[in-house]
Amino acid sequence: MERRKFFFIAGTGAAGLALSSSCKGTKTDSLSGSEETVKSLVTEEPSYRKVVKKTFRNKYKSANDMITVALIGAGGWGTNLITQASDVGENMRVKYVCDVDDTRGGFIIKELEKKQNFKPIRIRDMRKVFDDKEVDAVFIATPEHWHALATIWACQAGKDVYVEKPVSHNIVEGQRMIEAGMKYERIIQSGTLNRSAAEALTAKNYIDSGELGEIAAVKVKSLYMGPVPFNEKENSDVPDTIDWDMWLGPAALVPYNITRNKSWTYYWAYGGGEVMTNQVIHQLDLARFVLGDPGFPSSVYCLGGRYFFDDKRDIPDYQMTTFDFGKYVMTIEAGQCTPYMVPAPPEVRYGNIFPKWNTNAFHVEILGTKRMMFLGRMGSGWQVFDKGGEVVAEQTGYYPLKRHLQNFFDCVRSRKRPNGDIVESHKSTVLVHLANMSYRVGCKYLDFSPEYETIINDNKAQDLAFYQYRKGFEMPKEI
Repeated sequence: MERRKFFFIAGTGAAGLALSSSCKGTKTDSLSGSEETVKSLVTEEPSYRKVVKKTFRNKYKSANDMITVALIGAGGWGTNLITQASDVGENMRVKYVCDVDDTRGGFIIKELEKKQNFKPIRIRDMRKVFDDKEVDAVFIATPEHWHALATIWACQAGKDVYVEKPVSHNIVEGQRMIEAGMKYERIIQSGTLNRSAAEALTAKNYIDSGELGEIAAVKVKSLYMGPVPFNEKENSDVPDTIDWDMWLGPAALVPYNITRNKSWTYYWAYGGGEVMTNQVIHQLDLARFVLGDPGFPSSVYCLGGRYFFDDKRDIPDYQMTTFDFGKYVMTIEAGQCTPYMVPAPPEVRYGNIFPKWNTNAFHVEILGTKRMMFLGRMGSGWQVFDKGGEVVAEQTGYYPLKRHLQNFFDCVRSRKRPNGDIVESHKSTVLVHLANMSYRVGCKYLDFSPEYETIINDNKAQDLAFYQYRKGFEMPKEI
């Protein structure tokens, strides 16, 4: 008999959230999700855990077999991603460049035509890519609210997937993505590229050796830029160059607004924040990897707000989050109000020097009972410090994107699970969702069930684990 647990949560329904004044600068937040679902907090272990496989039985592709891929989302990062992929992917060709905006993708189409002597086909609707049986794999670099649905459609169509981080827009989406990957035996590699960094593995080995001692605390930093004003433009007619309905996809239908289109990271409807979900996820996932991929925390508490500008954006400019992992505490500092914090420069990422840790925008501090480790992302390496600031161990790094892409292509051929596999990517992404959930319900302390992946003391917060999909872009009932 399957184990079940009943969670009783005070409150009624979930048509929306009235946020408390404890969260500076927040406002009432319109939610999607069903009242019926929130009331039904009789939960069981998520079904995806019962279907996780270590290897797939799909036909192995030899080095002589052509791999045909498509890019979905031809913005700045998507363009860079497919450029790097075309450099490392042997016997590979890009057949489609898909973007709902006709002003994007033209440059990379020209460049790919030169490289592969074949001009990629320019399309707007990703469903045409999925209908093409010749396509083996897709690279998804869309706004975050499209990641899950595009991945699931791709799996159902028999395509392997490289999907950018964060993999999902809410907790349930990540679970469904895993189910799709396992059911159709598709490779799903997340853009959590630090898992392919050689220095990440050596950092993990050092921690495993016990030289840091027992882990007492983990501090994840994502602090950069400076106070950034937000000026939302007026709604306007939809330009002829964009399919606005397709851009919105599963999100609610709203008038065209260039700010929503170009600065979507400032809206809960499309993402979780430029710093939190788009940046912090890299450090969080790296921290989880070197710590041996711990499971979920038992609680989360997030404080923050819009401290510098009284504007209309949803996303806070600073958040401080605390997670309880039982044996140690993990914190996140995420914000856009520290202009003296800077990302690691190229001479660090591609060279043999370390960043200045105290002003490095993106890093992890791991405090042990013997020593402490500074750990950088994207080739920044790691250093261990003893009493008096003595460096007792270290290793420089190298920007791992090409290694990560090569790992994806290797797994497309071998059918082995990739370094940035969807299962661990989901677990890392849940942390940023929990941080935002705590913030969005008024900066409340939330109890979380690692076993059931459920908020157990606030039904309004639990409602944020779901999403209401627009007609025509619904999450499939049957994966």
